[in-house]
Amino acid sequence: MTVRKGKKLTISIQEHMAIDVCPGPIRPIRQISAYFPRLSPTGEPISPNPAASLSAHSPGGGASGVGSSGLLSPLQSGARGGGGTLSLSSSVDTSVDIQSSDSDDCTALGTLEFELHYERATSSLHCTILRAKGLKPMDFNGLADPYVKLHLLPGACKANKLKTKTVRNSLNPVWNETLTYIGITEEDMHRKTLRLSVCDEDKLTHNEFIGESRVALKRVKPDQTKRFYTCLEHPPPWENEQLQCLEERGRLLLSLLFLPPPTEGDKEGRHGGLYVGVQRCAHLAAMDVNGFSDPYVKTYLKPDVQKKSKHKTAVIKKTLNPEFNEEFFYEISLSELVRKTLEVTVWDYDLGRSNDFIGGVCLSCQSQGDALRHWMDCLRNKGQKVERWHVLTNELPQSTGQE
Repeated sequence: MTVRKGKKLTISIQEHMAIDVCPGPIRPIRQISAYFPRLSPTGEPISPNPAASLSAHSPGGGASGVGSSGLLSPLQSGARGGGGTLSLSSSVDTSVDIQSSDSDDCTALGTLEFELHYERATSSLHCTILRAKGLKPMDFNGLADPYVKLHLLPGACKANKLKTKTVRNSLNPVWNETLTYIGITEEDMHRKTLRLSVCDEDKLTHNEFIGESRVALKRVKPDQTKRFYTCLEHPPPWENEQLQCLEERGRLLLSLLFLPPPTEGDKEGRHGGLYVGVQRCAHLAAMDVNGFSDPYVKTYLKPDVQKKSKHKTAVIKKTLNPEFNEEFFYEISLSELVRKTLEVTVWDYDLGRSNDFIGGVCLSCQSQGDALRHWMDCLRNKGQKVERWHVLTNELPQSTGQE
């Protein structure tokens, strides 16, 4: 290479590469991330200093491969023990852990921070949506109008949807809003998943999906608050919740009380038999075009030869979470009750046409799960009121027909 007098020295890229690799052995191509120092979760540097790496491989470099900065080349991670060394084939855990919740702190869709608290005494799940960071821009101004939707899976999404307020023109919204699910049993906490979807609200067009995060409720211990800091992701492409053979249609809070026949000295005045209390329903499936239902509850004690066991609550208009607080009585002995089946069904009232079946549950000695446990607790604990939430399914009981 010749340089004319008075001209600035210039080196072409080809010549630069030749100078870089010769003389001496050819060095393998390193990752770009090797040139940029990062911190490990313990706060120690894990990326090498390029100068140290070059000196380690230069003809006059020492065998230890340690430069003036004290950091090792990624090609020589085994040369010295201790934190801060890394090989090219290994990976770095850059997750952020807040109370044992795993999450990556770098995502194209953004991150979401929230808290979950399950109250065992009230069967309530409290979801506190704190904030989101680095959301994907969705509007022309480079911002978004985000809000968060909650769904419990598996379940009827429209019935159990909860939604936060909308924060305008922000990619780092703060909500600090608590949404509560009632009627959540301990069995639900072991088998259900909470889906948190972040969406962008558009007044003139359809709202746009930004990303979602899912948490298995079994990670939440009863009566303890757990904080999560998670990445937003795209929903799995294979998911199709409509293929479930039994769709959940809501929850029913039922109380049972069996009183033995009164003795001669009994002054309370209550008759012996079964008291059925229909307390409330939660997250019922919407059966009307307005997104609500007009629910009421019917109870039967079957077999019912004389067809006199039917009881019916009042109709509560335009709600998916009705409160009834009504009690019905069946005069029956314990020996007869053991052979009976209590059938409870929830209906949507429609004026001028057939009412729509929402869901039902049957309690007897042949039932399973929560229904069987509730029925047996009632029979064993005479004189004590026993309350339990029951899951309503779209499976119509065999003895129930369309009204």
